[in-house]
Amino acid sequence: MQNKIKVGIVGSAGYTGGELIRLLLLHPFCEIVFANSKSNANKKICEVHADLIGETDLKFSADIKSDIDVLFLCVGHGEAKLFLEKNKISNSVTIIDLSQDNRLNPEFVYGLCEMNGATIKSAKRIANPGCFATAIQLALLPLAKNNLLNNEIHISATTGSTGAGQSHSGTSHFSWRQNNLSVYKAFEHQHLAEINQSLKKLQLGFNQEINFVPMRGSFTRGILASIYTDCTISLPDAKKIFDEFYQNSNYVFLSEAAVDLKQVVNTNKCLLHVEQHGKKIFIVSAIDNLLKGASGQAVQNMNIAFGLKETEGLKLKATTF
Repeated sequence: MQNKIKVGIVGSAGYTGGELIRLLLLHPFCEIVFANSKSNANKKICEVHADLIGETDLKFSADIKSDIDVLFLCVGHGEAKLFLEKNKISNSVTIIDLSQDNRLNPEFVYGLCEMNGATIKSAKRIANPGCFATAIQLALLPLAKNNLLNNEIHISATTGSTGAGQSHSGTSHFSWRQNNLSVYKAFEHQHLAEINQSLKKLQLGFNQEINFVPMRGSFTRGILASIYTDCTISLPDAKKIFDEFYQNSNYVFLSEAAVDLKQVVNTNKCLLHVEQHGKKIFIVSAIDNLLKGASGQAVQNMNIAFGLKETEGLKLKATTF
């Protein structure tokens, strides 16, 4: 029997940390050595993550232990870089950073499994993609691979309230968010940089404008992105290149029928639906922002890096009803 992977988690009291703990507790080849949270040190994990009552007696730790194989950084943006500057982590430890700090850092492999799976296999430093970036890139990669992104790209995408993190703010407060819809960071969202990076990697010379309008939805989790661009390809040919690009993927599926969030929430799946309208190719992409957009993809990256099946610990069922 394979030795269990010893896991450490920094910043484990937030949404992504909680989802990661949930997944790793059920992972057949993992053992959580510590789940760090300075603000909740010595408190039972299930006191913060109430869905884990009866699942674990682990407590949050204030310190960082060195006897681990993989370290997940579930801290806020800007904090991962500071943590790595202050703490000397052995080169033998695989680091998977869920913040945005290292997604453009050449010393980290960009952990978009469907594009960089071969490189992730030997990586010791992995930058987990952003949630919006994951949904959008998975919709565009097959077109980029075939040099078909030659016009402006238009994107409208809505995320659930968990996308804002667990810290309270005016726009995450229940009374404001409920029965409400709003635009934020139009045309300047931070995930545009990593999206451009990936598209340029697959389509050399890509320089088209990406018009991205993110929105906050009145629901807790999930991302639904609608994307269109002028493209000289027929619908049958478009579907063929999507099928070919994802033929070996465990988690990206092309759906003939329209897709919705309930099909993907609580799973590591990305569902894509492709249509043609005149000269435009229209793509809808749906993911769970906390799983395929964060913790699920992080476990997928770990599985690849440690030579496991990508699906280990990720056999989840959608909350369709």
